Amino acid sequence: SFYGVTEIPGEEHNPTIVSWFKDIGHKWVITDETAWCSCFINWLAWSLRLEMSGQLDARSWLGVGDPITDPLKGHIVILWRGDPGGWRGHVGLFLRTQGSQIWILGGNQNNQVKISQYPYERLLGYRELNLSV
Repeated sequence: SFYGVTEIPGEEHNPTIVSWFKDIGHKWVITDETAWCSCFINWLAWSLRLEMSGQLDARSWLGVGDPITDPLKGHIVILWRGDPGGWRGHVGLFLRTQGSQIWILGGNQNNQVKISQYPYERLLGYRELNLSV
């Protein structure tokens, strides 16, 4: 139902995106320009009562849930961005692999919730989330 939610350019900010930050405990975020791929996945996990990373960095998801090697639709996928050994990354929901590409549904993909494909070589890992306690 959030497919197509997008940032608003300029001084205005998408209230839906800003509310996701607030809902997961990051009330200090007041703009939709703050990187929000991890926020979106945290919000989905929170709303489904699944484990959350609670962090806004994509690589924080490498420590949540159980590592898996054969993902199904909806499993968490974590990618590196910029430098494989760096801190930057991207997180979303696995859809499928096709050739050398991973198809991901995620937030902040070209500033919106959408499906995008990424090079498989950027894969850091897949995770399966558990119910939160």
